[in-house]
Amino acid sequence: MSTSDTTPATTTSEAHPRFAEALRELGLDVEVRRFPDATRTAVEAAAAIGCGLGQIVKSLIFEADGVPVLVLMDGSSRVDLELVRDELGAGKVERARAGLVRETTGYAIGGVPPFGHRTKTRVLADRGLLGHAEVWAAAGHPHAVFRMSSTALVDLAGGTLVDVRERTA
Repeated sequence: MSTSDTTPATTTSEAHPRFAEALRELGLDVEVRRFPDATRTAVEAAAAIGCGLGQIVKSLIFEADGVPVLVLMDGSSRVDLELVRDELGAGKVERARAGLVRETTGYAIGGVPPFGHRTKTRVLADRGLLGHAEVWAAAGHPHAVFRMSSTALVDLAGGTLVDVRERTA
């Protein structure tokens, strides 16, 4: 599906209210698109938007020794937990449970944006995100996404650039 087949561009009112407020507080005027079908996964989002899978930003919450950490990863890649563990100097890193994701961010899995969370969390941004001039990320809801330059997104999320992408053999 191409972007011309999607719903027309909308305002930040299509974003989750918490995320729309974060955008206002940051003085950002971004285009938020809402789709009738979920954009919960990177594959679904790329198909709905009509962009490459690598242009989708996955906002993933992990637990590092019991402390939540956000990892921003491009949609065509997977996070290497050992690299995250090494980067953080943690003993154990695992995917966070759905309840912890909602408690930490204020959003459900599939709609977690890269910033505008309920609590301040350490953010690791995989360097591969910068390989795309523009990226798309969740706007706080499984049906809503927004577009932004990759560098601005990493800056706004307070991300530390790291290499935590799983390498393919």
